Amino acid sequence: MPESTSPASRNLLAFGTTALLNDTATEMAYWVLPAFLASIGAGPVQLGIIEGIAESVASFAKLFSGYLADRVQRRKPVVVAGYFVANAVKPALALTSAWWQVLAIRFADRFSKGIRGTTRDVMLADSVEKGRLGAAYGLLQALDSAGAIAGPLIALLLLPHFGMRGVFWFAGIPGALCVGVAWFGIREVKHGAQNRSGEIQPAHASDASRLPGKFYFILLVVTLFSLGNSSDMFLVLRAQSVGIPAIHAPLLGLVFNITYTLFSWPAGHLGDRFSRPAIAAAGYLVFAATYLVFGLAPSTLAIWIMMSFYGLFYALTEPVLKALVVDVVVPDVRGRALGVYSFTTSVAMLLASLITGELWKHYGPRVPFYLSAAIAAVSAVLLLSSRATQERKS
Repeated sequence: MPESTSPASRNLLAFGTTALLNDTATEMAYWVLPAFLASIGAGPVQLGIIEGIAESVASFAKLFSGYLADRVQRRKPVVVAGYFVANAVKPALALTSAWWQVLAIRFADRFSKGIRGTTRDVMLADSVEKGRLGAAYGLLQALDSAGAIAGPLIALLLLPHFGMRGVFWFAGIPGALCVGVAWFGIREVKHGAQNRSGEIQPAHASDASRLPGKFYFILLVVTLFSLGNSSDMFLVLRAQSVGIPAIHAPLLGLVFNITYTLFSWPAGHLGDRFSRPAIAAAGYLVFAATYLVFGLAPSTLAIWIMMSFYGLFYALTEPVLKALVVDVVVPDVRGRALGVYSFTTSVAMLLASLITGELWKHYGPRVPFYLSAAIAAVSAVLLLSSRATQERKS
């Protein structure tokens, strides 16, 4: 990267490239993991334990990372270390022979993801102008999602020639490139509160660094929505129940990720130009429509169409809500705000999956999908009401 590149453009390019490379490596390994576990004598129970523990530790790590990001003066080492650990352990999957070894590797992978993720988001927020924040997060999300497309496709090409362990070894290539880009490409950005003379003070030095009421309202709405946003695997199960073969599950994911990739940057850009709450509310309504159709399940064609439509929901919400959180807090507490936001929504989504599973078991698939659609619609109305309140105050 040329030295003439502005710090904002340089960091955006570096973070986007690391997201692309890291997610390519992750998805290469992730889609092979269930079959690999079966090959070493483990089954769905062990897979559930591994993923449950891995995602839980990632949630707590995001919370810790947020507080850490507000207190350390040099954030780059945290981000680089997170990418290094995650990509150093992925090839080690090729050496495992027991499911507990896979658990240890996934634990390290997800913990490092949680630690670096919030810190990276704060660094990006400090690197770009407020009016470009949504577009920056959208571009980052688009490249991350592009990696989710490339990873499984590369794995499919490698599997017939090198087997599952070979795929794990090859995942180390984009992983090593990711670490290299992070080390040489990311630049530190000054952060913290400014005093009257304009000097940068440490982030913890500000006495006014409290999370405002607007943040807690957003958190309340997003948490409510997340209680209806169960694992996407339930969408796959529903698709299978209406006649889409299990072997087509990766194609469902591909259709979803293509839409997600294509619309993430435009959605983030729209959030910069118009109302972020309104854009996110539109995403919630897309979610409601998707879950309503999945509940009705009129045909397999409708399922394929809505799975593509579902990617639009993620594009309209992920980058936009993240930018909205940054908007309503002072720079001193961006890390804490993003950490609390990520942690709370992750816990709520875990509860949503448990609730959906129980409702599915006792009442069939329609009820949980209808309930999720209703919760999403209510959440959209609440976001729109927050926009109307802000407009009246202004």
